[in-house]
Amino acid sequence: MYNAITIDVEDYFMVSAFSNVVSFEDWTKYEIRVEQNTRKILDLFARHGVRATFFILGWIAERDPGLIRDIRSAGHEVASHGYNHRLVYDLTAGEFREDIRRAKGILEGITGTPVLGFRAASYSIVKRSLWAIDVLIEEGFKYDSSIFPIHHDRYGLPGAERFPHKIKRSAGTLFEFPPSTYRLFGQNVPIAGGGYLRFFPLWATKAMVKRINEKEKQPVNFYLHPWEIDTDQPRMNGRRLSEFRHYINLKTTMPKLESLTKEFKFKPISEIIASYE
Repeated sequence: MYNAITIDVEDYFMVSAFSNVVSFEDWTKYEIRVEQNTRKILDLFARHGVRATFFILGWIAERDPGLIRDIRSAGHEVASHGYNHRLVYDLTAGEFREDIRRAKGILEGITGTPVLGFRAASYSIVKRSLWAIDVLIEEGFKYDSSIFPIHHDRYGLPGAERFPHKIKRSAGTLFEFPPSTYRLFGQNVPIAGGGYLRFFPLWATKAMVKRINEKEKQPVNFYLHPWEIDTDQPRMNGRRLSEFRHYINLKTTMPKLESLTKEFKFKPISEIIASYE
């Protein structure tokens, strides 16, 4: 069973949780740390023969095309995270189309290969923004990984399917590979990435992954951000809950990631979904 490791390539000050203290117009005022952290992840993947999917912000790709080329030349999949991390449900359909078209063009111009996948900022394809699926289809995307089947204060679609599936719309068909959840006491528990990976003990994460692989016979979709391995990142002064979510157990991310890459097999999302065709 192959699982997916996906990296949302964004920096510590770009996260939605801190958007109330950092505006897009101020991004250039902050120290850029995403390259050094992404390269550490690339080195880890190279050591363990892991190939992943990197959802990359167009803004970062524009400023560091060499990093994007190195990701691609290392055998990883380059996918889109939009241009500047705007939440889908805060955009009009026209604004969303402009954003994803711009980012897709930047990434394809750098790599010379089609960009097939998309992940929305903060999983912001929710009930009121499902129209985004039609726009993604019309703009040539083959799969999405933005619909998180959980309850959350900023994102989530609790009734959505938990595993890879096709979404049929009037515009066509799009494959959806949700971030992974574990079914517990009638609820979907998010397990496989970001703060959830940092919060749960490693043994618990591994046990839940094995059950999903072996009992439910489905792949797991892990995700994390380069800033999650960066214990020395500048401290942001956000809301208390946002700070807790952002900084909890950062020192555990790299050891957990390395352990997971030793125990499980991984390949890019585009290759995993090909087996569902």
